[in-house]
Formats: sequence, C-alpha cells, structure tokens
Amino acid sequence: MRTPHLLIAMSVFVAGVFGYAALAPSPEADRAAQTVAEGTTVPPSAGPSASAAPTVYDVGHLINPSRDYFGTAISGAPQDMSRVDAFAKRVGKKPNMITIYESFDDDFAASEVRDIYQYGALPIVRWEPFKQGLGDIAAGRFDDYLTEFATSVRTLNVPIALTVAHEMNGHWYPWGTRKNQPRDFVNAWRHIHQIFERAGATNVIWTWTPNVINYLPGVALKPYWPGDQYVDWVGVDGYFTQSGIKHFTELFRPTLNEIKRFTAKPVLIVETGSEPGSMRATAVKELLTEVAKSQEIIGFVYFNARGSGDWVLDNDPKALRVFRTHPDRDDFSFAVK
Repeated sequence: MRTPHLLIAMSVFVAGVFGYAALAPSPEADRAAQTVAEGTTVPPSAGPSASAAPTVYDVGHLINPSRDYFGTAISGAPQDMSRVDAFAKRVGKKPNMITIYESFDDDFAASEVRDIYQYGALPIVRWEPFKQGLGDIAAGRFDDYLTEFATSVRTLNVPIALTVAHEMNGHWYPWGTRKNQPRDFVNAWRHIHQIFERAGATNVIWTWTPNVINYLPGVALKPYWPGDQYVDWVGVDGYFTQSGIKHFTELFRPTLNEIKRFTAKPVLIVETGSEPGSMRATAVKELLTEVAKSQEIIGFVYFNARGSGDWVLDNDPKALRVFRTHPDRDDFSFAVK
C-alpha cells in the first residue's frame, strides 16, 4: 500500500554564517520538562561561540528519551508555524516533533529547522532522492552536494532526525524495489553517513524508515539494514484505512517482530494517520495507548494533511476528544532542547 506523502515546495535559504544562537523553547515547553532522559539534565541551547566553533550538539539524550515523542506533519508548516500552534490547540498537546520534506536537490532548510527547534520540537527531515539513483549516490557522484548539505547541518548545530529514501521496501518511489536492490540502498545510506561523519555532523539522529510489511509480501527487511553503527532509530510508516487495516497491533506488530530479529534500536512511528470515520477515534486511542505502554516504541508522528487519503484531524471532534482526554497524554509531554 502506498503511504501518503506531503509534497511541499519549500522556499529555503541557507545560513551562511558559522551558526545561530538557538533561542529557548516557549515557557510552556520549558515547564513541560526540564529533563529529556532519565537522570540527564537538559543541555544548554546549541549556539556558536564568538571566538570558536561551537561544540557539536550531543543528541544522546534525545535518542533514548524518558517520555514519548508526539509529532506532526502539517501542510504549510514549518514555513508558517502558526499552523502548528493551531493544531496544538485543537488536540490539546504541543508536538515535540515536526516533519520537513526535502529533495536531494534542495539546500538544507536551515531556517525552518531552526524555527522548529526554537519551538521546542525535534525537526524530522525526510530526504528524498527523486532524481538521483542510489547507485550513483553510493558511487560518489553527488558528494559535493552531500558535503555541502552535511556542513550546513553541522553549522546550524541543532538536532535533526534524518530519514533517507524512506519506504525503500515499497515499489512506489524511484528509490524503491522496482529499480533497486537492497544492496543499492545500503551502500547509499552508508556512503551518506560517512560524508556526514567527515563533516562533523554528528548532531543527526539517523532514522532508517521502511513501510509496514503487511502489504509487501516477499520483501524482507534485513537486507536493507545498513548496520547498527549506521542507524540510531528504526522508523516505521503505516496508516489506518477503511479498506485495509484498522487496528494498531495488526498494522505495526508484524513489522516490529521482523525488525527485532536483527536490531534492538528504538522504534519511532515516523508517519501514520487514519482515514475518516468511526475508526479514526479508535486509531488515535490505540496509538496513544500502545506507544505509551511500549518499551520499544518511543513515539509517533501524525500526518495531519491530505495525500492519497484524508488524514486531517481538524474537523473530527471524536478523534480530537481522544487526544484531549486520553489518560496517557502526559506521557507525550517534553520539550526538545
């Protein structure tokens, strides 16, 4: 099943200075949590020194948080952060992850990433090589671009979660199974990771993100695994649909069980949503309940936009009520710093 995807033409400008002084999140986010990992004090905001390049941002406390992430992808955001504020008001919960979509010919969206971080959320950058073959990436044909992108990530010096060529086990993207073998994906991923390491861009949480396997019989995930040293989080994309799967365990458990066979990395549901109808409130309830009680899943990102389906929660009073009243809602409260 093709998962929906937010096609956003992004207007970006890249910071040309050596960094930005990152502002603190809002007072509400600051009060929400003073720590983001067990026994770990929130580090000071990343920013450059006037006399020397700043120490690279340490993402360790974000990789294994003491509470769960609640994120969103919204049309028009983060260019217009008032849309995120409006969403937070509707669901009664401030998201601490916000998604950006970038193509491989885009400059790093430094301004938008900075805005998300200042909001108190972790930017998720979904990096999509629509025109660049995985084999060419691995062979170094785009190293100048990759190095420039990685250097910009390091220069901004705030944390990002980076997915590269997501849903690679599906057939609907040009980097998917119709044109590539698993080794092509693995080689491209490792090559990109190595370039970021050379650039000193260790402020990245590497988020390997397949589609749920339910609709992809015969496509094993392990051959796509780059190795534990190249990945920080396992991401999963999966949607609740009227004509397909309507419940959390049926949707995600087969994929989680397969992943357990080759890695114990934390799992983030990077993209999910529900089609309208009575099932949507149930899907939201199960997302909050199952993620809160899970030891392996650290959060989920709700795709609050229209793509191949209508996933928008805004005019669904029953689903919104679940968000606002769910007993586990406080488990999803912390600010990213």
